[in-house]
Amino acid sequence: MAFLWLLSCFVLLGGSYGCGVPSIKPVISGYARVVNGEDAVSGSWPWQVSLQTSTGAHYCGGSLISDLWVLTAAHCDVRTSERVVLGEYDFSSSAEPIQTKSIARVVNHPDYNPYTITNDIALVKLSSPATITARVSPVCIAASADVFSAGERCVTTGWGYINGVAQTRPSKLQQVALPLLTNTDCQKHFGSKDPAIQSSMICAGASGASSCKGDSGGPLVCQRNGAWTVAGVVSWGNPVCPTSSPTVFARVTALRSWLDQTIAAY
Repeated sequence: MAFLWLLSCFVLLGGSYGCGVPSIKPVISGYARVVNGEDAVSGSWPWQVSLQTSTGAHYCGGSLISDLWVLTAAHCDVRTSERVVLGEYDFSSSAEPIQTKSIARVVNHPDYNPYTITNDIALVKLSSPATITARVSPVCIAASADVFSAGERCVTTGWGYINGVAQTRPSKLQQVALPLLTNTDCQKHFGSKDPAIQSSMICAGASGASSCKGDSGGPLVCQRNGAWTVAGVVSWGNPVCPTSSPTVFARVTALRSWLDQTIAAY
């Protein structure tokens, strides 16, 4: 494949909402689009954000990790003139209790490489704190020592294309459960002209569903001790999003120390 698509927690103190435990419980088929995904339950992924242009066009996803910070992908190229929408579910509805935030700062990983797509991670600081509610609350962040093993089923969410060829988008947030792959098995799905699967990446899918363009920057979450924990950030994959090909995510465990240092610095 000569071409790639760039898929274009801190516990909150003082509140009743801890990280990674939605007040509205997700219901996931096959776990007990995204391509071949399904509509999520409204409000059940309360950390999911929509990154939008100043005119309101969605272009990337992200994850709320505290009341002031959003985790996304460096290749989303977020600008401070754009906005973050929290609590979104259905773009066709004007009745949702969304929160729209301006952006105070964007920090891309200093070693992000757009050619090898390594360290594809960024932090977005909101101009004012999010109001934590049943529909807006942070996800937990994987610790550096956490292990996510091949075969474990995790979930990714987003408003990316539900058909990579026709480039059709959903109005409602999509979800899909995907098995994790070893990096060695993941590499077998890509050609010599594609970036190598490196230790700062984690793969999931190749099992009948896939992320696609527009899901970029969104979360790959796995359950740890009853809480959803972000293990990956949607990064890249096959350009037409076949469901037999995996999605590649930035591996949060490999990048956690940078996250901590950056938040402490700003």
